[in-house]
Amino acid sequence: MTEALDIASWDLECEFNNTDHRTELNGTERLIVRRGQPFTVNLHLRSGAYQPGSSALDLTAETGPQPSDQYGTRASFGLTDQIDTSQWSAAVTSHMDMVSLSICSPPDAPIGRWRLSLGQAGQFEFVLLYNPWCTGDMVYMEGEKELEEYVLAQDGIIFRGNSQYPIPTPWNFGQFEDGILDACLRILDMNPKCLRNPGKDASGRRNPIYVSRVISAMVNCNDDQGVLLGKWTNDYTDGVSPMSWRGSVEILRNWDRTACEPVRYGQCWVFAAVACSVSRALGIPSRVITNYQSAHDSNSNLIIELFVDENGQLMKNSRDMIWNYHCWIENWMTRPDLQTGFDGWQAVDPTPQEKSEGVYCCGPIPLKAIKQGEITYKYDGPFIFAEVNADVHTFWKLKDGRTKKVITTTKVGLKISTKSVGSDEREDITHLYKYPEGSEEERETFTKANHQNKLLQQQDNAGLLINVKVSPEMRKGCDFDVFAVVTNNTGSEKKCRLVFGSRAVSYNGILGGNCGFKDLLNVQLAPGQEKRIALRMNFSNYASHLTEDNLIRLAALLVDYSTQEAYLAVRNIVLVNPEIRVRILGEPKERRKLAAEITLQNPLSVPLLDCCFTVEGSNLTDGKIITERLDSAVEPGQDAKVKIYFTPTRSGLRKLVVDFDSNKLCHVKGYRNVIIGK
Repeated sequence: MTEALDIASWDLECEFNNTDHRTELNGTERLIVRRGQPFTVNLHLRSGAYQPGSSALDLTAETGPQPSDQYGTRASFGLTDQIDTSQWSAAVTSHMDMVSLSICSPPDAPIGRWRLSLGQAGQFEFVLLYNPWCTGDMVYMEGEKELEEYVLAQDGIIFRGNSQYPIPTPWNFGQFEDGILDACLRILDMNPKCLRNPGKDASGRRNPIYVSRVISAMVNCNDDQGVLLGKWTNDYTDGVSPMSWRGSVEILRNWDRTACEPVRYGQCWVFAAVACSVSRALGIPSRVITNYQSAHDSNSNLIIELFVDENGQLMKNSRDMIWNYHCWIENWMTRPDLQTGFDGWQAVDPTPQEKSEGVYCCGPIPLKAIKQGEITYKYDGPFIFAEVNADVHTFWKLKDGRTKKVITTTKVGLKISTKSVGSDEREDITHLYKYPEGSEEERETFTKANHQNKLLQQQDNAGLLINVKVSPEMRKGCDFDVFAVVTNNTGSEKKCRLVFGSRAVSYNGILGGNCGFKDLLNVQLAPGQEKRIALRMNFSNYASHLTEDNLIRLAALLVDYSTQEAYLAVRNIVLVNPEIRVRILGEPKERRKLAAEITLQNPLSVPLLDCCFTVEGSNLTDGKIITERLDSAVEPGQDAKVKIYFTPTRSGLRKLVVDFDSNKLCHVKGYRNVIIGK
């Protein structure tokens, strides 16, 4: 005969359990555990003692508004001799002064807020997350260093700039900062699938494929009460420029604080960074990816058709675009819904571009499927395949309305980049998405994707060659030269027209004002001759046209008068901002006040007014943003300098993220890694 335990109270051992489940950075005031891993609850009995074999306890675990045994959102279980990690189970591990109960959820339990009833004694609440340390979990990942990077790291690097000059931008993911986990759970609760059918949605949360798709849809607000509103113009007066953000914490807190009003504004790296924060907070290994020369294929034909005018400048004749770079995330998981061989990294894109199943979301699609041209697999294979591997056809639009195909070597999907594990270096992962350009495997991949072979017209075989060459480093505020290099590889003399122009451009390919232009009607080239034509880029000309991206598009169009063949060379250049120097004053210790001296030299020929440094860092600034303004102007060549104070709350390697703004020089990013001692 069994007798129910007479429980007076219980202790959730939050500090012990959260530390054991690697969630202690969320705080230890409440129980936050990972699925498929036991946690401990200590029971204080009102009367009697625990009797092995005769003491009983009925436990019930429930999640969501309509708990159901059938959908895995409700489970009833009792005490067993030992824990079964494949299902909800409970076992007594000690019963000296009190009863220590070990409880385990299955590795496929839905994540989120759970309620656990202890017989008639009452119930407690806890949060259950994905467990990439558990072999039975769909997000299981081997390697402690990888788990440290892709789940636990609260800061990182996002690469911007261009393919020739990738610029590392620091980012504070802050997934363990106060209030962020609750904001992430609210994102799940506010998604339209949950609002329509909360019981089914709660069940769906067992699956990281489903949850990643929800994150992709909810980080943008195009169809729902999502987190961020995107904007790709330079007028952000009714919000915040995407360039101003230094991390995800302020964005997620603002959204949560304002009753799910979308935060203004985001662009691709901001959407991706926030999605990475949400994924890591929920326990899914995640990383931010940058794809340089990223194609936006609007009609799913895997071809980008571009039109240039008589000056070689891009015309807006179609929705197809090539972005200077585009960011998305990869989430790590198995894919039991697909045939074997497609586990691992999955591309997920939260930037609203094209609809998927009627909603602005994209992915997850296995990288292996993209590489092998298996574009029919779920989800959104054709779009992401095109981003990294579309064909580019360029046409020259003449004044009389005719179009001619232009010989060019424009390629997409260059230097696909992410932060390396354990360092701030760039890791090139292009090989995970595609075979080498022009290789036999790449051609076979296109055939499998039902796409015509690339036009194998390479400029190397052309009679005339044109390239754009630039200086090694081009700093904002300086004057410098760029060059069109023309070569005649034919055996006869050539007479050509050369149009060499430059225009400001945003990172997503939208052209701005003219920064410099040359039109040479009579370029003569002897057989085998090479000519180098310089175009002077004056700060006085380009300063007023630059967008916040600091990008200029150079286009050199060469027309052979004898054949009327047109040759186009295009290159985007990024103007480098000055370096922010950070010097730590004092010995970095946990809970000891520190100072940082932050300096930036004015590189411009005009004074800087309204200078402001903004600083934040996970476990450094206590979840707050520190702002320091300068009272006086900073003259050309002089330093803007401030001293800021902060008190680290956790030991370990931390990143202090800095942003500088002024009237003439905006959104300059910098950072300093700081090792905080215990």
